Amino acid sequence: MAIDRDATLRWIELFAAQIELHREQLVQLDAAIGDGDHGTNMNRGMQRSLEKLRATEQADPSAVLKTVAMTLISTVGGAAGPLYGTLLLALASGLAGHAEVDLPTYAAAWRASVDGVQARGGAQLGDKTMVDALVPAVDALEQATDLSAGLQAAAAAAEQGMLATTPLEARKGRASYLGERSVGHQDPGATSTYYLLESAAEAFAS
Repeated sequence: MAIDRDATLRWIELFAAQIELHREQLVQLDAAIGDGDHGTNMNRGMQRSLEKLRATEQADPSAVLKTVAMTLISTVGGAAGPLYGTLLLALASGLAGHAEVDLPTYAAAWRASVDGVQARGGAQLGDKTMVDALVPAVDALEQATDLSAGLQAAAAAAEQGMLATTPLEARKGRASYLGERSVGHQDPGATSTYYLLESAAEAFAS
């Protein structure tokens, strides 16, 4: 499947469905080490994004992602709105002007997205944030020669990165206030990021 407008819309629809399905899980994960609203906020933002996408015509993949990014920034509270907004805006920028996107362009856009998220939040690998799922996923995507296989590898890497946050002590965000008490809890941002990559792998499967 090509990375075009329709497939990108399908990706966003799948991600929204995953967030809605796992809303309570994300709430519980965030309640353990944060303020407990990650699942609720992300679900509200993604449902609002679907409404915006259905109400307007999107010309290309970049336009789809920009619409979602701006909606999340305006509707999702806490750190998640700005961070997901930054990620998707950078991805949209990297895909701008392309009705269909090839794998190298897509991977490069993802790398710019990771750089944007890290610049915005200041997180590095091992800080127990969404970066722990994002970085290995993009590393895997950059090594791929086939879109479908590359996204499957990226989703698998994101899952491993997500699971690897459990034994870590948080060094960024609200969870860092807990110090050692943050150990033993899976990071909610890394979890929703895994669902983002998992949804992409399904949407763009050949």
